[in-house]
Amino acid sequence: MNELPTDLIQNIATLCLQKKLSIATAESCTGGILATWLTEFSGSSAYYMGGVSAYSNAFKTKFLGVQENTLKQFGAVSTETAKQMAKGIQEQSGTQIGLSITGVAGPSGGTKEKPVGTVCIGLCYHHQGKSEVLAKKLSLSGERSQIRMNAAKEILVWLKDTVNEV
Repeated sequence: MNELPTDLIQNIATLCLQKKLSIATAESCTGGILATWLTEFSGSSAYYMGGVSAYSNAFKTKFLGVQENTLKQFGAVSTETAKQMAKGIQEQSGTQIGLSITGVAGPSGGTKEKPVGTVCIGLCYHHQGKSEVLAKKLSLSGERSQIRMNAAKEILVWLKDTVNEV
């Protein structure tokens, strides 16, 4: 993980501490990269509460509350699933912010509808009476490791922008 976005992470840490926001993560295709990055610096426990690496659909359902019919209708790699993962981790952890990543990092597993590099990210926040559950679909390129790191970077940029507005 030699591409640690140090400045971005420090900016997020400062914003979360200033605004008294806490974060939890639910990761599928990134397998914990986001959690690793968010805990890179001493003192991160003041804003990062924890996360899960939810690779299987059964785990997503059992621990994050992703609905089975959502997985059947839209698939694990969908904005609908990303939203439910983000909301599930936010609710289970009691944090103000829940983040999720689900996707096809490759090199196998892609389909015509969801080729390798298709990643969906979710963000759920609940702060000062304002709640929102959002998701984005990304089309990333590169090899598996690059897709995974780019997915983590994309959600961190989105998190920073969102926290700036909250």
